[in-house]
Amino acid sequence: MTERQEQAAPDALLTRIGQVVMLHHAGDREEARHRLLGLWAEIGEDGDPLHRCTLAHYLADTQDDPGDELAWDLRALTAAEEAGGTPAYDGAPAVRGLYPSLQLNLAADYLRLGRPDAARAHLDQARGAARTLADDRYGEGVRAAIRRLETQLGEGGTPPGGPGSPRQR
Repeated sequence: MTERQEQAAPDALLTRIGQVVMLHHAGDREEARHRLLGLWAEIGEDGDPLHRCTLAHYLADTQDDPGDELAWDLRALTAAEEAGGTPAYDGAPAVRGLYPSLQLNLAADYLRLGRPDAARAHLDQARGAARTLADDRYGEGVRAAIRRLETQLGEGGTPPGGPGSPRQR
């Protein structure tokens, strides 16, 4: 029984994260950021990589400052790489499925920060990782966001009308 409860615990945290994300999508960005930071404090810097990746990924979306957004997106990628580098880790396939989105978010961050070369490098990573995505709603959404960012970058690296974001906030 205890083993079954321990196995359910990670799902419970992901459910809690999902509830906060719904709050954010409903328009309460400040409260979502506050709650996600509370969950981050709860799991800590050494917590489960899937949880850290997921939390950092969504915390980035709640940031007002592009530099802060970049910092959280980098934390998400670091946690994903940690999880993906552990063959026995059950969450690795789920984390690998996030790579295209994680790379795309970094590309958008760098574009907003006026670093088009870094944006292009992460956009290339996103394109490569997106090849493994299914032809489902998530995969199509990521590929559409990649196309939008490609358009924003243009040949000269300066997006028409200024920097923007392919993220869905």
